[in-house]
Amino acid sequence: MKNTLTNEKFPLEKLNKFERFTMTSVWPGYVGFLWALFYAVFVRFYQAAGGSVGMPGQLIDPKSGYMASYVAGVEIMFCGFALLLLIKPWGKVVPNWVPVIGGRKIPCLLLLVPTLAGTAFLIAHGISGIITKSLHLLGVITIDFKWWSVVNVKSLVLWDLLFYEPWFIIMGILAGLTAFHYAQTSGISILMLRRGTKIYLTFLFLLSSLFVYETISKLSI
Repeated sequence: MKNTLTNEKFPLEKLNKFERFTMTSVWPGYVGFLWALFYAVFVRFYQAAGGSVGMPGQLIDPKSGYMASYVAGVEIMFCGFALLLLIKPWGKVVPNWVPVIGGRKIPCLLLLVPTLAGTAFLIAHGISGIITKSLHLLGVITIDFKWWSVVNVKSLVLWDLLFYEPWFIIMGILAGLTAFHYAQTSGISILMLRRGTKIYLTFLFLLSSLFVYETISKLSI
């Protein structure tokens, strides 16, 4: 089988399992879209409307909290639709109705860079949240949840550990797989992808470490 998605030096059979998987898999984009839609509608918009499930206490400023949930829901829905752009043919070309640039190919990095940045934030957020909340639960550190007037701390930590933070990690993984597929199908060489992946994973480790440090230094007491 001739590989038209990478350079001729790396036909499909010479790619590793991960590269073959991402090249032929578009389902992470669809699942990521549904994952984002579910969270936006049934968590963020629900809480913005005053829903109490997943809210183990009373915020100091409920109105600001509701607005923050609504804005977060809109942003998450946008992220979900962005994943569809990466796997659909129409996501690679500017719509014809756009003046001047209609019909032109969208530069690969214009979509890839924001997606990778969002992926790094999602995964680092989830990893750091699990680490710091676990440390709090074990009594190693004590986090000051200062934006709550009344709160069941144990319930809040368990919600984070079992629901919120895993959602961030899973969403980040789905976004990362979709971004890798998009990069391959956009003609980026496999050698560049391999080098970029090593750099990106190093950056992700450092970002996660920074998030952990910031949480412990600013929120722990």
